[in-house]
Amino acid sequence: MFWTSWFLAVLAIVLAWPVPILLSRAQWPARSPFTAMLLWQAIALAGGLSMIGAMLVYGLEPAGENLLAGLTSLAGMVLHNAPTTVLGFWHIFALSAAALLTAHLVFTLLLTYYKIQRQRRRHRELLALLASPSADGPKTMVLNLDSPVAYCLPGGARSVTVLSDGLMAALEPAELRAVLIHENAHLSQRHHLLLWAFAAWRQALPWLPTTRLAQEAVNSLIEMLADDVALKTESKATLIRAIAIVASGSPGAPGTPLALGEPDLADVEPDQPGAIGGTGSARTTASRVSRLLSPQPPLPEPLRAAVLAACLLLLAVPTALLIVPGFLG
Repeated sequence: MFWTSWFLAVLAIVLAWPVPILLSRAQWPARSPFTAMLLWQAIALAGGLSMIGAMLVYGLEPAGENLLAGLTSLAGMVLHNAPTTVLGFWHIFALSAAALLTAHLVFTLLLTYYKIQRQRRRHRELLALLASPSADGPKTMVLNLDSPVAYCLPGGARSVTVLSDGLMAALEPAELRAVLIHENAHLSQRHHLLLWAFAAWRQALPWLPTTRLAQEAVNSLIEMLADDVALKTESKATLIRAIAIVASGSPGAPGTPLALGEPDLADVEPDQPGAIGGTGSARTTASRVSRLLSPQPPLPEPLRAAVLAACLLLLAVPTALLIVPGFLG
């Protein structure tokens, strides 16, 4: 298991540093945002699995020839109070680090979910006081606000899209339809779940610069995916005008999602499944408008297939290294 642990460690380093940096600088994700989203998820999952797996395999190396045998031996030591002299200091340290990191990641994921749910509940309570139902849809609320604001608030059957009076006055009917389609796409495609996972990853490992790059990339990609849904029924010119109008709003103005009790991590920031104009991220807005003004052809099918194969390989390799030897041996 010695070489397995080192291979997993190298893979974890590669997926934690150079690969996300190169992907964040690449131009092709804008051509195939769904494929790029899958790749980011594969990188995050494979990186975490490799990081924990490397420490786990190294720590169990003296206890068995593979992970399954090592875990069985370790369970015997714990359950039967057997001596652990077979494990050296660094092996025990690696096992402790693997257990702590796993617990930290799971705890942060659950804590982030709790914070998001709490803030969404507060947000709904404030919307009940400050907003009124819209005639444009049963799950649309209107804020009495002059600034152009549009975002969605996920919540299963209680999901709503929030628009401001200022936005509705500034938009033409086709532009308003584009906004509503865009927001509904966030809800129907469950983009808030992706944001939850990547927000938790960043909270768990804030010292890792690539967690910030991944979160920013995912924020941008989900906006592009929602744009693509809106483009199925509305023209590019209509969508661009809608983005520009919403982006003209003043971030942080009284009554914006932030003032309504938005969580630091959550889902209603303007650059998250939320405002079509992306006022929370000028870079995201610029990239979306540039993509619409200068459309590029989708990623060629062979390249798309290669990226999908890379996603499967990223998930399969660390999993196979950890599990297969135990069943073959």
